[in-house]
Amino acid sequence: MYRKISTIIIPTLIAAGILGYMLYSIWDDLLIAIQHIILLYFVIAVAICLCAWWLRGWRYHTILNSLNYNVGITVSTACIFVSQTVNLVIPARLGDFVRAFILKHEFNTTYSEGVSSLIVERVFDIVTVALLGAVSLLFVLDAPEWFTTLIIVPLAGGAIFFVFLLLVGKFSSENKYIIIILNMLHEIKRASLSIMSVSALGTSSIIIWLLDILVCYAVILMFNEQIPFALIVLAIVIGNLVKAVPLTPGGMGTYEAALVATFCLAGGVSAPLAILIAVIDHLIKNLVTLAGGIVSIYYFGSWVIPSIKTALNSKLGGGEPPVG
Repeated sequence: MYRKISTIIIPTLIAAGILGYMLYSIWDDLLIAIQHIILLYFVIAVAICLCAWWLRGWRYHTILNSLNYNVGITVSTACIFVSQTVNLVIPARLGDFVRAFILKHEFNTTYSEGVSSLIVERVFDIVTVALLGAVSLLFVLDAPEWFTTLIIVPLAGGAIFFVFLLLVGKFSSENKYIIIILNMLHEIKRASLSIMSVSALGTSSIIIWLLDILVCYAVILMFNEQIPFALIVLAIVIGNLVKAVPLTPGGMGTYEAALVATFCLAGGVSAPLAILIAVIDHLIKNLVTLAGGIVSIYYFGSWVIPSIKTALNSKLGGGEPPVG
């Protein structure tokens, strides 16, 4: 019981503390800025965010098709919405496991295939974000050296992972746990390493993350400010690489702090403006996620809530779902 409480409460308090401090430090500026926002760019930001979500659904639909499951784009998008909505409340990205339970219920996939599809999605996300960051560093000359390290590490890790996938067919074992892992690696390889998969997933991933960057750009225009596009790219990259370490629910607090640090350290943007942009950018993305998650839960039906509880209990309680 104490483990469950600490797993949820401590990260939530950390997120609340970071966000509370940021908002307190810019409260007067925030009130003034809200009075002068250009609402058209807010609408554009929400529209771009929704387009990115649809494309995420299409990409996940493509991954599942590679695993021989014909899942519609609406269903695949709803799956992601539900899991990401849970991630806004529960730390450690435990909401991701909800997706495996939904796929099991709706399409009788194995839990192994559900997790494999998640890994493919995550690997393409992280590698794509890091690639965009590497390009942005060519144009942001004052970036701290540790930004380069933060970007190179996932690129190197992604390269090693794909090389390992190419060699996975050479491994075999009698151990049942290793057999499970090898089966998952074969599923990941099937979903991600064909020429068609690399082209489709790579291209869609780049567009998805460019749309995510454009949401932040629209937020900046909403406050009638101008910041170099390369710096915006770098800020979103650093924010999402930091957010990939699941310290708080949905990366709340840590994402904003990373954006602020990037804008201030690499671009000389004033702290109040950087905080304002970071908070509103993440707020828009989270509100769209939350709205989509609520709609998706109604779309799937009442059985989803028990599935969410089962998925979280299996992780928080120390148990694991069956692999088959």
